[in-house]
Amino acid sequence: MRASLLESAAQDAKDQLRRLPSVDRVLKTPRILSLIQTHGRSFVTDEVRALLLDWREAQLIGKPQHPADEAAIEVALCARIEARLAPALRPVFNLTGTVLHTNLGRALLPDEAVVAVARAMRSPTNLEFDLDDGERGDRDALVEKLLCELTGAQAATVVNNNASAVLLTIAALAARREVIVSRGELVEIGGSFRMPDVMKSAGAKMIEIGTTNRTHARDYADAVSARTALIVKVHTSNYVVKGFTAVVGESELARIAHRAHLPFAVDLGSGSLVDLAAYGLPHEPMPQEMLSRGADIVTFSGDKLLGGPQAGLIVGNREWIGKIKKHPLKRALRVSKLTLAALEATLALYRHPERLAMRLPTLRLLTRPVEEIDALAARVLPALSRALWEWAGVTRGALKSQIGSGSLPIDVLPSAGLFIRCRTGRKGSGRQLEGLAAALRALPVPVIGRIKDGALILDLRTLEDETAFVAQLGSLKLPATYS
Repeated sequence: MRASLLESAAQDAKDQLRRLPSVDRVLKTPRILSLIQTHGRSFVTDEVRALLLDWREAQLIGKPQHPADEAAIEVALCARIEARLAPALRPVFNLTGTVLHTNLGRALLPDEAVVAVARAMRSPTNLEFDLDDGERGDRDALVEKLLCELTGAQAATVVNNNASAVLLTIAALAARREVIVSRGELVEIGGSFRMPDVMKSAGAKMIEIGTTNRTHARDYADAVSARTALIVKVHTSNYVVKGFTAVVGESELARIAHRAHLPFAVDLGSGSLVDLAAYGLPHEPMPQEMLSRGADIVTFSGDKLLGGPQAGLIVGNREWIGKIKKHPLKRALRVSKLTLAALEATLALYRHPERLAMRLPTLRLLTRPVEEIDALAARVLPALSRALWEWAGVTRGALKSQIGSGSLPIDVLPSAGLFIRCRTGRKGSGRQLEGLAAALRALPVPVIGRIKDGALILDLRTLEDETAFVAQLGSLKLPATYS
């Protein structure tokens, strides 16, 4: 009997294989012909072959695709092609509670920057062409005057991120010489990128002074030698040391450096161009403050608190910036016309501080009133509850958002959002929440939240397109573990 059953199963598999249509037959169906018109015969033919091969292999290992008729093949092929052609870089709903989320692209560009980038993409530009004298120009000139106007610097240059800005500054001013830095400022940023590694890569010898929690002016003065090329202060934007501490202010460090005829550089990391305290937020050091206190070079990011594109901005003394611009690494680290277009448009918004909180998305999201966020949560809650049916309960509550990307590490913003919890009595709630988080990420515009304390939390501080968010909840496919 066992042999008979095996023989019957083998015969069924053979019958299934015979029922699979040929590649030519599939290509002649009306729906596939439409796909060919859109995507080309070669691409579609390759996908048909691959799909049929997958189905044949499934038949042979006893996991047949049912049904294996032309209609099912057409549906599967359309889904396959859609998945293949979907862009890898996609918009998402960032409901993590972190406004400037490194993994989700940091700052959102203002509309003016988006328009400027599109314009630069569609047309030749004067990227390195001086329209006044008709000769080759300097691409930094497109934003240098604006950066100097906003920060009070004598000169400025731009590279592709702040780590590059620090690397280039040290390489240009201190290669094969010594750089003095406090032990309490040897930061590590995302991706295990450490300040000592930057120093080493730039060809400089790092001279550590002081201790983790206390560094004094005499530590800097005593470390200066004939081999010293630069004194650096790093703003510890991604952590805070509290308690028995001591740091040396920028003005004092500038005096120590200038008495020894050395340049003094400050790495701000985030770098806000406006006083955030004026908007009810914690104060963050600004480039113009560092320059007014005697810093010769200040480096900071474009896509954090500034609210623009990814870029590393270097502003300061004309002599030192000139040396930085002439270094061979500058060409390797330069930015494209798209970055410059977005940066110029973003910087221009700072000329109108009265309207900045509405026109700059980063500032708009950081200053969003908690009452507005809570009202949004109340409106969204019923739609999310319907989408989840009886599988999970949704409640509204208070939250704490963070700025993110190493900015203001201990300061949080009052926010509001939704808490999704499995119904009482269900086992494996952790797995269920993970499954639901995956289902939300599988929506047409993926929804990214966070799981904490037995709940999937959606912080709504950064949700501005309420209509699009609610509209797609109807297509939420609950994970199998719920059924």
